[in-house]
Amino acid sequence: MEKSPKSFIAAILLCFFLGSIGIHRFYVGKIGTGILQIITFGGLGVWALIDFIMIVIGKFTDSEGRRITA
Repeated sequence: MEKSPKSFIAAILLCFFLGSIGIHRFYVGKIGTGILQIITFGGLGVWALIDFIMIVIGKFTDSEGRRITA
């Protein structure tokens, strides 16, 4: 699977600090789900936590399906 050009560290930091409003999803190009995270406050934190875990283990993808890995 192809690696994303997006920064792994930037994605982790954005998710950790601003995950409840979905900024990390805007960063990777997932605009629609980013808007949903803003509306739901990151699924009341659950969605943001799941995204954070997915980024850390290397399973989170950008809008084109490429993995964001270190």
